[in-house]
Amino acid sequence: MTKFTRFFPSILRNSLAVAMLGAFAMLPLQSAAAQTFTLLHAFSGGPDGAAPFTGTLDAAGNFYGTTATGGTHQQNCLYGCGIVFKLSQKNGAWVLSTLYNFTGGSDGMDPEDGVVFGRDGSLYGTTVYGGSAGDGTVFKLQPSATFCRSVLCPWNETIVHTFAGGSDGTNPSSGVSFDSAGNFYGTTQMGGAGTYCGQAGCGAVYKFAPANGGWNESIVYAFNGGADGAYPVSGVVMNAAGDFFGTCSQCPIHGSVYELTPSGSGYSKSFLYRFTGGTDGYDPNGVILDSAGNVYGATSFGGSGGGGTVYDLVPQGGDWIFGVLYALTAQNPHDYGPLAPLTMDAAGNLYGTSFSGGQYGAGSVFKLSPAGGGWNYTSLHDFTGGDDGGGPVSSVVLDAQGNVYGTTRFDGFYGNGVAFKITQ
Repeated sequence: MTKFTRFFPSILRNSLAVAMLGAFAMLPLQSAAAQTFTLLHAFSGGPDGAAPFTGTLDAAGNFYGTTATGGTHQQNCLYGCGIVFKLSQKNGAWVLSTLYNFTGGSDGMDPEDGVVFGRDGSLYGTTVYGGSAGDGTVFKLQPSATFCRSVLCPWNETIVHTFAGGSDGTNPSSGVSFDSAGNFYGTTQMGGAGTYCGQAGCGAVYKFAPANGGWNESIVYAFNGGADGAYPVSGVVMNAAGDFFGTCSQCPIHGSVYELTPSGSGYSKSFLYRFTGGTDGYDPNGVILDSAGNVYGATSFGGSGGGGTVYDLVPQGGDWIFGVLYALTAQNPHDYGPLAPLTMDAAGNLYGTSFSGGQYGAGSVFKLSPAGGGWNYTSLHDFTGGDDGGGPVSSVVLDAQGNVYGTTRFDGFYGNGVAFKITQ
């Protein structure tokens, strides 16, 4: 376990000051494995939000993310409608600023995933609910065109799209990802044209293409339920050939990895692998690709250790070969393993988070390194469920120096999750 120390300036005990400053300075202590865990911010559930999700880093090392609840707007959301935040290092401390407070109206509410930068320098993300139809939004945020002299410098929101249900999709549960042409993609957990799931729909993969200063939406694929699968909760990634890869939690029982291939004016779907619920695991999360086109992912449950699996799918002779790279260990049968896609560095190491399990049962951040035809497991941090947080539900992001940034959804000093940095 990586030990850490927390320092709380007295001003941070005021919830408004938390939103303005958000600074939790650290006395870094190293573990035997030479990792240093730094607490960047403990979310109070007030103006600074609660239940954070990891987003992205910019070139200056600023860390961006969202919170599902909290913020200053309570009238439409019992516990707040969520925020987009930025964490910056100033004078040796990390300072949180709120870029946007969701109101729960046409601007959306409950951003259940992080944000990413588009080619125009704007931050893009999704909200599960809200919007003019109540079925979620895609939004972008841009800094004000005029110089801001205030400590609080909110960004301006533009609604890229409001989901209306039906064939349009509803409740986008993943963030978005961009391709080299500037198009972006994502999934909705319900909606689409499929009829097996009733009027709610079985979920869809969507695409937005830039057009005349705006965006044109198209549905890449609508799941039909049953043997075709349903509820693509995680997002999609695309390879150089224009094929999409993703997972669905009910395809049909234990989950599957699917591929969408361009076919005529649309896409055809095939399953690369159907999980059995045995030593291969079940309930897969989103996937990532390496430069050779191999697919990597993790499951939340199952495997020989009961804590989920990390796996790969390698194309070979027109087929895909599935392999379990590592089986995580659960402390009890109800432990959740990874709930988010993996992250890969330039050396081919894989990084992930486990929601529960670890030395203290509150989750972990881990690293898998290829070695001698296998993979070596390193725990970068085992959460205690105390001031260091617990229950990570997001992927981690890496900076150029190999430092690992992430969030936990729960625990921390206020019980509402934390943002952290791990130096390897």
